[in-house]
Amino acid sequence: MSADAADPALRRMVHTVLMPGFGGTSVPPWLARAIDDGVGAVVYFAPNLGADPAALSAELHALRPDVLAASDEEGGRVTRLHAARGSPFPGHGELGRGSPERTRATAAAMGRELAHAGIGAALAPVADVNVDPANPVIGDRSFGADPERVAAHTAAFVEGLHAAGIAAAAKHFPGHGDTRTDSHVGLPVIGVDIATLRRRELVPFAAAVAAGADMVMTGHIAVPALDTAPASVSARCYGLLRSELGFAGAAITDALDMRGLAAHTGAGDRAAGVARGAVAALAAGADLLCLGNPADTGRAENAERAVGFPGGPGGRVAAGEERRPRTPRTAAATGEALFRAARDAVLAAVDEGRIGKSRLAEAAGRVEGLLASRSRAP
Repeated sequence: MSADAADPALRRMVHTVLMPGFGGTSVPPWLARAIDDGVGAVVYFAPNLGADPAALSAELHALRPDVLAASDEEGGRVTRLHAARGSPFPGHGELGRGSPERTRATAAAMGRELAHAGIGAALAPVADVNVDPANPVIGDRSFGADPERVAAHTAAFVEGLHAAGIAAAAKHFPGHGDTRTDSHVGLPVIGVDIATLRRRELVPFAAAVAAGADMVMTGHIAVPALDTAPASVSARCYGLLRSELGFAGAAITDALDMRGLAAHTGAGDRAAGVARGAVAALAAGADLLCLGNPADTGRAENAERAVGFPGGPGGRVAAGEERRPRTPRTAAATGEALFRAARDAVLAAVDEGRIGKSRLAEAAGRVEGLLASRSRAP
């Protein structure tokens, strides 16, 4: 089914479940049209916030008052607002060595800054238990190695964001802490049994749900005891999140352009990876599909070569960046290209019956509920 031929109500639901990124520091025309046609959530990356974040957010809210702008703001080395200088807020690893009260206060202060910039959701906290000290991507982004301690700080972080009126997204379900593979590079496989998963990885996510986390972000992580497919595209994983943890909010995916997911779908380029991932994730039970970062990947890749592999021997992590190896220059794609690829693939999947209309309506309903709840936040 082409986008132009789609039933308007169906097309609007498809737009609702997509969360695109975009280039520049103002709203591009294609995104303005997409918002008018149902897109209700966007994700900011550092290049979007280099001028006047509040003005950008005001531009978005003029198009749709309840539009939700989200950003990776964890404190420490992962920030978008302070990418040039590094976050003024301590990271999870430092906070985890202190009291949950300090974590709550820090998250509230961060939330107030986000609110001032017109950003309504932090893609945080990181609820992963950092089991493997050689983990190349989590490390000090985690509150620590003890599940109960991580759970207490995860809940406190959610509560602090809520005190400032900011939505929280606990990540990376069902846990990215026991891996030596970065899901930006390949597909991590965590070979623990269900009992271990329940007493270790799931404890902080249960605490996040109990604290009222608005979203839970699924990771591109395979847990064979659950499913051979990555959690982000696993119906069993979403079933665990819903039935066992009792989560009723919006399940959001990690960025669909990551290599961990492409390793599963077999996609050869970013647009194809986003398209295949969007269909698989929505069919499995995801509600909000984070499409990824359309920034020029070639420039970032060259910069990384100049300093060594991020986080590796002799390497460093630039302020505000995760340990995120980049896809090759040939894989660069605009935000509009990624958005169109995902939209058209989902429309076709619904038309062909690979995604049920009731599943699409359920996902769109949860996203609309998230937007409504955030528009009423203090």
